[in-house]
Amino acid sequence: MKTIREATVGKLTLRLVRRDGTFIGLIFAADGSRKAQIEGDAADDVWRRLHHEAGKANPRYFGYDGARARFARFFPEGFQSAEYAKQERDYKIDAKSKLERTAPLSEAAVGSGFGEAILAVFRSTNLLFPVEKAKLQSVLRSPTADTFIRAAAQFAITKERAALLDMERVLKPHDSAKWTVVTYLPFLWCPEEHMFLKPEVTKDFAARVGHRFASDYQARLDIEVYTSLLDLVEETEEQLDVLKPRDRIDVQSFIWVVSSYDEL
Repeated sequence: MKTIREATVGKLTLRLVRRDGTFIGLIFAADGSRKAQIEGDAADDVWRRLHHEAGKANPRYFGYDGARARFARFFPEGFQSAEYAKQERDYKIDAKSKLERTAPLSEAAVGSGFGEAILAVFRSTNLLFPVEKAKLQSVLRSPTADTFIRAAAQFAITKERAALLDMERVLKPHDSAKWTVVTYLPFLWCPEEHMFLKPEVTKDFAARVGHRFASDYQARLDIEVYTSLLDLVEETEEQLDVLKPRDRIDVQSFIWVVSSYDEL
């Protein structure tokens, strides 16, 4: 057998091995005892199922059934309710409209002079902490503002590593190379394809539903982290099909509600 991947989830060790064309996922306890074994023909599928199985050992785990039930306690009428729109959706849609009006994606990707407009969009929601917004002012009023905005637009269009690295280079001197900052604009420009990443809340949600993002996450701006995030989002969209989310604004709101709202 050849080991292909290995990861740690809490006190468990996950190992993916290949044997004669079959992929085998193994879960080991801290004492080395085997806790579970999963087999399949596709490495990614076995790895995903392995994480789900390991996730059940987390005391916070309640799966997607539990996540939907928890969301329903706060918004019984789902994504279509007026209260949900008031608390979670409308202000994000307003920010999206403002962004499209003042800094359209196609123009921002190649143009210049959008710094003040983009700063106003960042300030228009509470998705970032006040200190993050304050630091962004120095970014968006600096000589490298255009470079950051073009890179953010290119990332929205391509999802490519190079654009993410371009944003990181501009943001790092201002202590603003954060996932919240680099995902904010792509999310508002393209909420059908991108996701805003609020790290602690999203890690908590991933742990509760047993997704590998809980262990994949790292603060460094690595494209593999974002790829794992999008995998979590795609899986969540599938699990929310009955609730009919309109876009990833609804999915992001669902994650936020499930992992951050206080009990009624």
